Amino acid sequence: MGLDGIIILDNMGRPIIQSGFRSSSTAYPLLHIDTVNKALQKAASPKEIDPVLYIAPYNTADDPKPSACCHVECGDIRMLCPISGDVDPLTAFAFMQTFIDILREYFGTLSVATLRDNFDVVYQLFEETLDAGGHPLTTSSNALRDIVLPPSLLNKLLNVTGANLTSTMNSGLGHASGPFSSPIPWRKAGIRHANNEIYFDICEELKAIVNKHGTTVTSIVRGKVEANSKLSGTPDCLLTFTNSKVLSDCAFHPCVRLQRWTRDRALSFVPPDGRFTLFDYRYSPSAIMANPNDAAISARDNVAIPLALKTNIDAEDNGASFDVTLSSRLSTHALENVEVELCLGQGAGGIKCALSRGLGGGGFINASGRSAEGTAGASWSYDSETTVLQWRIAIVPPSSSWSLRGSFTTSARVPRPAHAIVVRFEISSHTFSALKVDQLKVTQEQYKPYKGVRGRSSGVVEWRW
Repeated sequence: MGLDGIIILDNMGRPIIQSGFRSSSTAYPLLHIDTVNKALQKAASPKEIDPVLYIAPYNTADDPKPSACCHVECGDIRMLCPISGDVDPLTAFAFMQTFIDILREYFGTLSVATLRDNFDVVYQLFEETLDAGGHPLTTSSNALRDIVLPPSLLNKLLNVTGANLTSTMNSGLGHASGPFSSPIPWRKAGIRHANNEIYFDICEELKAIVNKHGTTVTSIVRGKVEANSKLSGTPDCLLTFTNSKVLSDCAFHPCVRLQRWTRDRALSFVPPDGRFTLFDYRYSPSAIMANPNDAAISARDNVAIPLALKTNIDAEDNGASFDVTLSSRLSTHALENVEVELCLGQGAGGIKCALSRGLGGGGFINASGRSAEGTAGASWSYDSETTVLQWRIAIVPPSSSWSLRGSFTTSARVPRPAHAIVVRFEISSHTFSALKVDQLKVTQEQYKPYKGVRGRSSGVVEWRW
């Protein structure tokens, strides 16, 4: 069983384009569009709609089987993927995300206007990425670019005049040219770059919950290694790490040779051309401990939280006062783009806040050269619709502390603020796992490429009080 098809709607719920459908009835896709639009009208916010909607059969005599509609929102468009029978909804979501990535690679920005201006290209991508049975076919951008040419003014002019640009480009280039000419599905044949270079970005995200005593209840770090390859020919790369034992639950790009990773914990691959995700992983601190099988260690397989919150909220009749202090636990890196969110509860208003900076972190200068002294770069705002008080700090220097004091009133006699504060942050040139690249060897080619590696981290911490 495969996917029934793909539908793209604009922000008004009107269909822009859809793929061919396996169902013989023209009412089948319209039924899913109508169901999603009704759900959007009833919901107070689009985020409240279930990502998978049940669709009852429109005619029990002709179509006795119900179906489901998987949908995702991306900018000002919404993508729908109807499924029926024994089909895993995760397959639909995975394909929609892959197709969104393909559209972004082709058009840069993804919007209603872009899709309407390039209707022909989008429809060709539908035909090449999804076969008649609803199964994903060609999803590698390198292979797709040989079949469906990216939009350009020259392409459109030649199409209007009736010229076949694909055959013109492939003519006279030998038998190895044209679509699927490369024996490697994710890499074109005959790639040439003036400067041979490859870059790796190690990106990690921390998600954690801390109880009111400051003890970490749960924390998990998931990371990925993003690469940008600009190498000529067909290079064979071997990437090794100094501490690969910290990696677990890895998911690799098809270019990675799994047997080599299983044997040596080394990544051997022929990279695609351009940007791609080499692999995803989970950071496991217990893997580097003395006794990883110890039950006590396994139960506390938590990552150190790089910040601390001290909260004091006093509830009174028809209002409350609060005092929130944020401190950095890092000694060498700064927390960047810090956002602290506190939901004050229904009916909250009359917000009064004062910002202050504590001791620590003196003399720290961030990467852009701006001083972080005083309360410069800190601000607060309140959204009356969501009743969320948001506190933003651009740079929190190492070992520094910041405070937010204030009060609010409420229409209810007993205020009910949320008993959890959500903190979001970023850290440049830092990874929680301390994953480091040992070396990168490139063979099968004569040149010596330039190699670059950098790391960055982000986190979302729910701190309860």
